[in-house]
Amino acid sequence: MGKPPNLFSFPSADELAPSLRTYVLDAQDSSLDRHGVFRVGVSGGSLPKTLAKALLEVKDDRQVRFDKWEVFFADERAVPLDHEDSNYKLVKEEILDKIPSEMGKPTVYPIDVRYLDDIQEMADQYEQTLVSVFAARDSVRLPMFDLLLLGCGPDGHTCSLFPGSPLLRETDAWVLPISDSPKPPPKRITLSLPVASHGIKIAFVATGGGKKDIMKQIFDTEEGRQLPCGLINTFAQERVSWFVDHPAIEGISFPARRGSL
Repeated sequence: MGKPPNLFSFPSADELAPSLRTYVLDAQDSSLDRHGVFRVGVSGGSLPKTLAKALLEVKDDRQVRFDKWEVFFADERAVPLDHEDSNYKLVKEEILDKIPSEMGKPTVYPIDVRYLDDIQEMADQYEQTLVSVFAARDSVRLPMFDLLLLGCGPDGHTCSLFPGSPLLRETDAWVLPISDSPKPPPKRITLSLPVASHGIKIAFVATGGGKKDIMKQIFDTEEGRQLPCGLINTFAQERVSWFVDHPAIEGISFPARRGSL
């Protein structure tokens, strides 16, 4: 058995930003040492706003090397890139548009909007994008992101992997289509569970008292370990770090480290 996930708790969402920054930049620097680029998968929801605070507002002596970043989407909705539901639009407005020119610009891989009406083809095309970046399909069983930055829904979903979905049993595909998401919009694509569990580092950000019930389930119950977030905890173990505020883990038995990294 490996070590369990890391659970870092802070008094408020704002106060977790400096530690999230340290964590992301540690991942960035080790990736640049290893292979000269930093490949990151991001999801939507409240994550981009917290990430923007960590990377663009917190000040220290360390350098965010955005010119070396390659940004992918852990999941995306089958909508135009300027649509209110687009994760790309959210990340663009919260982070990409605000990056000062001296930090450089990341390479970003959005979905191909030519396939909005064919989500299987959209998923296949995005998988081909991953293949082109992460090496040939026959030489790599799974793409390994340097860092995956994920959220946790109130039902325990992450990416667009929802509780009880048959997609959780998929072992071969890297990117999966969804036509009937329980959350609108119904048509999406998502990284598969094996890919979402395979990052060198995986960080969840979950804040607010509205998360405490699902967090207690994920960390303290056997049923919660079968939820998508719980499955990533189980598969990736100590490669997973959770950044939460105190209200999100009120009443949880699982040991949390309070304060900075």
